[in-house]
Amino acid sequence: MTNKKRLAIICGGGPAPGMNSVISAVTMEAHKQGIEVLGMYDGFSHLAQGKKNYVVLNYDMVSRIHLNGGCILHMSRYNPTKNEDDLARVVDTLLELGVTYMVTIGGDDTAFSASKVSEYARKCGKVINSVHVPKTIDNDLPLPEGISTFGFETARALGTTELENLMEDARTTNNRWYFAIAMGRTAGHLALGMGKSAGAIITIIPEEFKTKEVRLQHVVDLLVGSIVKRNATGRNYGVAVIAEGVIDRIAPEDFSVLGAACFDDHGHLRYSELDFGDVLKKLVIIELKKIGLNVTIIDKEIGYELRCAAPISFDIDYTRSLGYAAVSFLMDGGTDAVVSIQNNKIVPLKYEEIRDENTGKTKVRYVDIHSLNYFIATEYMIRLVKDDFINEDKLKILAKEFNLTPERFKEKYEYLVK
Repeated sequence: MTNKKRLAIICGGGPAPGMNSVISAVTMEAHKQGIEVLGMYDGFSHLAQGKKNYVVLNYDMVSRIHLNGGCILHMSRYNPTKNEDDLARVVDTLLELGVTYMVTIGGDDTAFSASKVSEYARKCGKVINSVHVPKTIDNDLPLPEGISTFGFETARALGTTELENLMEDARTTNNRWYFAIAMGRTAGHLALGMGKSAGAIITIIPEEFKTKEVRLQHVVDLLVGSIVKRNATGRNYGVAVIAEGVIDRIAPEDFSVLGAACFDDHGHLRYSELDFGDVLKKLVIIELKKIGLNVTIIDKEIGYELRCAAPISFDIDYTRSLGYAAVSFLMDGGTDAVVSIQNNKIVPLKYEEIRDENTGKTKVRYVDIHSLNYFIATEYMIRLVKDDFINEDKLKILAKEFNLTPERFKEKYEYLVK
């Protein structure tokens, strides 16, 4: 075994644009510090089995990968914290390889795993100093307001282009709507970011609901209200964006419509295995036919095609800085933190600072629906609002569009704005 100090790079969760850029930056900076870099394949999955499946990274291997999408080390959602034996094997295997520094790249689950690996090593009287680089196109890690997770801006830019194309297709073919189900887990950042940028007619995110549980009919009524209100302006086409996290809010009694629920290794619902868009499409069409509107609705999932895209310049620049910052933090003797860059300075966020006291896991950052950003986003949407029920002229016009009396219209839909 080499006498050099060793650093392991471990990539967890799903891909995000900029993964290779972080790997490149970490490797280059570590080499400058005389540290050998091991790229561990497939996240924690092999380590938890005691397998040494890695590649020694050098300059020639990483000098140009910052331009590419995907991840040269591959990804895994394997959770080594589910039992102590797995955790012990991860620590033992890393120590056998001479690893004393660990850089993890991932989301909230990977950050939690990293904290537990470092903690277990100390418990055994050993040292594996760790730092986490926050990655996710969902933008749901608890960084300060206005600071995105890397990969988000690339995903938003490409997702916006996709929505713009769908909008043009809807306008060209006429009498057509697209329901775009946007990736993002329990938060609505990506859906809102794409919807606002592309000028989607309505964007529905989980944070907008005031109750923990929402009836499926509530979501259907929001979409129907948007379609009919837009139709009243003479435009019978559009794009609606629905964050996949809305599924998490649907009342349990409505889940039979969505199909069997499947969960990943961290206990999260596998949204991709629930055809949410198709369910919404069918239910909305039924409601529209009651009104006498015949609209073609096509559901489309947006997310997977964004994850391995080549990063835009923003994310390349950002991730090269984060990679440097991660190594700099470790070289200064730091450990157990998520690295961030704030006001052009390296600012570590200690694991305990971003941990939820109730769950013990990393906090989730949700969309602030009281923010100026969200307020402006809703101002550009077409959806039923309070004034539609207060203004007598508007009330009569909309009630007529719904083939209802004003009284019946209020009775059926006013709850949406309360």
